[in-house]
Amino acid sequence: MTDTTRKSREAAERTPTEHPSTDQSWRVVPAPALPPTRGAHRQDLRTTIAVDLGRLAASMSRRLGMGSGGMIGGRLALSVQPRALRRLASGRRVVMVTGTNGKTTTTQMVAEALRSRAPAVSNGTGANMLDGHVAALMTRPDAPFAALEVDELHLRQVTEQFEPAVILLLNLSRDQLDRVGEIRTVAASLRRALAQAPGAQVIANRDDPNIVFAAAGHPAVTWISGGVRWKDDALNCPNCGEFIGDTDRGWRCACGLARPAADWTVTETGVLAPDGSHRDLDLSLPGHVNRVNATFALAAALHLGCDETASLARVGRISEAAGRYRTVRLAGREVRLLLAKNPASWLEMLDLVGRENQPLVLVVNSREADGHDVSWLWDVHFEVLRDRPVWVAGDRALDLAVRLRYAEVPCAVAAGVDEALSGSDRGVPDLIANYTAFRDLVTRSRQ
Repeated sequence: MTDTTRKSREAAERTPTEHPSTDQSWRVVPAPALPPTRGAHRQDLRTTIAVDLGRLAASMSRRLGMGSGGMIGGRLALSVQPRALRRLASGRRVVMVTGTNGKTTTTQMVAEALRSRAPAVSNGTGANMLDGHVAALMTRPDAPFAALEVDELHLRQVTEQFEPAVILLLNLSRDQLDRVGEIRTVAASLRRALAQAPGAQVIANRDDPNIVFAAAGHPAVTWISGGVRWKDDALNCPNCGEFIGDTDRGWRCACGLARPAADWTVTETGVLAPDGSHRDLDLSLPGHVNRVNATFALAAALHLGCDETASLARVGRISEAAGRYRTVRLAGREVRLLLAKNPASWLEMLDLVGRENQPLVLVVNSREADGHDVSWLWDVHFEVLRDRPVWVAGDRALDLAVRLRYAEVPCAVAAGVDEALSGSDRGVPDLIANYTAFRDLVTRSRQ
């Protein structure tokens, strides 16, 4: 590393908004050859039958209006051929994306960047367990690339089946505690999953101690620095349990677990690459969180030989991810849909909308897919909404209203989303919803 590069890196570490601007290329190694598209995906008879039946089931599900058909198609294929995932992944370069927040958006970014070089399949609807992976892979068995999001607790099952080319570890924070359990349990599961994939290139968040614990010891790790905003789940060392303290810069535990040096550093306008060069990220998706997501995606794409200019262009054109950030028409009103499902993601979404003065609708459910425990509402810093008109709706609207009262945020409780939107009489309101509420609104907006 030259003195100039070292100074650039140190400057970015100290002040993300101050950085050098050079014309150096990000990709400093030749692009690896694509896997062959003929022959590598030849299937045995059982797998062929499983794929055909899965496609038929998915098609029937769509025709009957029962959904996209991805899960039922993948589930049927797995019932016929339990090794369908291994068979369908063979001969491809697969990028797996996992973490508590940002999986769907980052996966879409990865898929688009990969498509700048060759066809890529993806589970873009968010079906992130084995049946969803099989459903995505069987849509186009000849595609040399795949970008798949995976539930944090299911990555281990994936690496038991095959070794991905790249694994992205975004972040870990509390989410659906009645289903997922403690964060340490998830981090330990990720660590075991990586141990089963020693040949994969891991791209990981160096600012999250839980992610560093999971990736520590893997032979090939690229570290991304995007900063830590939600700190409450990263105060204690996942290795020994001791208090870490400062997680903004230079965190280190007495047991030896420490924040590693960054390879990529996200700034306020773009990203500082491993060679010290800076590139602006011109994204359609808003917020710092999406610059971080885009950096993960670009690092993965460049590792697999994609062209930087083409990758940036395709990622920059993404304006929504499975309905997230999309402006739709509901109850006769234009509304922007945002998803938040745990304290960390609520922090990001509130930061995104908090400085605006448009009406805001908050919708919280507590169904099985959300997790029945909503005590996490008390960990969200709703105080940033004190000067904004707020309506609340959903199964747990009253719980949310109580939390907002303690945050000194006046709000109106609505019987439903339509009533809330009719009460917001100016501008394009933002609507932040947790998982099932968001899913239902996206489905409704497309009818």
